[in-house]
Amino acid sequence: MKKRLYIETVGCQMNVLDSELVAASLLEAGYELVDSPRRADAILFNTCSVRQHAEDKVYSALGRLKHVKQQHPHKIIGVLGCMAQKDQGLVFKRAPHVDLVVGPGQLARVPALLERIAAGDGPLMEVSMDRRAGTRQAVRASFARYNPARTAVVRPGRHQAMVRIMFGCDKLCAFCIVPSVRGPEQSRPPAEIEAEVSQLAGEGCLEVTLIGQTVNSYRGMEAGRRVRLSDLLARLHGIEGIRRLKFVTNHPRHMTPDLLQAVRDLPKVSPYFHVPAQSGSDAVLRRMKRGYTAGQYRQTLAAIRQAVPGAAVTSDFIVGFCGETEDDFARTVELVRECRFKNSFIFKYSPRPRTPAADIYPDDVPDQLKRRRNNELLAVQNAISEEENRPYLGRTVEILVEGPSKSSRKRADAAEVTQLTGRTVCDRIVVFPGPRTLIGRIVSVEIVGTDAFTLFGKVAGVEEGRSGQ
Repeated sequence: MKKRLYIETVGCQMNVLDSELVAASLLEAGYELVDSPRRADAILFNTCSVRQHAEDKVYSALGRLKHVKQQHPHKIIGVLGCMAQKDQGLVFKRAPHVDLVVGPGQLARVPALLERIAAGDGPLMEVSMDRRAGTRQAVRASFARYNPARTAVVRPGRHQAMVRIMFGCDKLCAFCIVPSVRGPEQSRPPAEIEAEVSQLAGEGCLEVTLIGQTVNSYRGMEAGRRVRLSDLLARLHGIEGIRRLKFVTNHPRHMTPDLLQAVRDLPKVSPYFHVPAQSGSDAVLRRMKRGYTAGQYRQTLAAIRQAVPGAAVTSDFIVGFCGETEDDFARTVELVRECRFKNSFIFKYSPRPRTPAADIYPDDVPDQLKRRRNNELLAVQNAISEEENRPYLGRTVEILVEGPSKSSRKRADAAEVTQLTGRTVCDRIVVFPGPRTLIGRIVSVEIVGTDAFTLFGKVAGVEEGRSGQ
């Protein structure tokens, strides 16, 4: 009888991909996926440490499993990912019923560790070295690259996939724990990435998103020469079957002319850039250790729009960072109004242990002010997003159909014709009624309505080609 696996993911696209790869490895080891922790023999949480709320969510879920573990002691409960690397043995103290703690640099060992625990050898913990505990070479080696064979079974849709092209981060921004929990920056060899994307194309994948903590700082090596992200995009562009290439997340300092030219000249590369600004105040940016000024960020944005007219740009912002004044916040609002992002992800500052900001600066902006600034900036961005979407009314756009929309899934709508969702080439969300047979197809959709978050449409035409289902 097969062992049953439940895996829950909190956090970024990197975590989503990690969970996919862990699940694939465990399927290979004889597990089957189930949709409930109560039905599972192994319950894994792949965790995030970027904000306190994400950690609180996981510890709350672990608390609810205490009685399940008491009733079914054979069940294995594991904590993977960034929170595991950050908290390490603290996880066992806060949740003594946990059997396994594994950092993101040790995920390849999960199948073997589960076997050991099932045989009575637990609890177990495998984490990487602290960045300050040894040489850069030793620390990098402790964050092992994790790229097991891909399998379409564990992806939500065969027609889309994420491909990691680099690991870790060297930016050391004052607010960010990622360099600590994911280790030093490492770029994968370009031939390895190309082989993976070719495999995905052979499985019916139409869209590949290249991911990295600062994806545009990718620097691969091949035959003694450097391979930039622009070079990699050109190589992947030639793979038959791939229709769209995206890449996230970008750092403003690495938005180079060659990369912009690649996006402009390669038809398969989506004209979409996620380039976090974080603040519009130079004083705050200095304390954040972002390495650029608001003026330099504006220059980067101007270069994008000059090289790739019509490109969609999105951003991230943190409000209420240490020492942020009303004038600092006003400068952020000004930047958002001026730059007119497609959308922005806006967060209240949450101090993270073992980050420079937590060690150096007091968290001196009251939560009430953080909430007010968050809501105000969100309202400004939403108004801009609605204005930017309005010109799409009456236009016909080409989308890749991803599946049933969120509202269809909530209603558990099993009808053959349902509300579907997909994205334009510039990453705008489109929902429309249509048959499920369109999932994984390229579809022309006429836009009949818009709001700040969504384009609403009706099918105008379906391209001939393979389905992703």
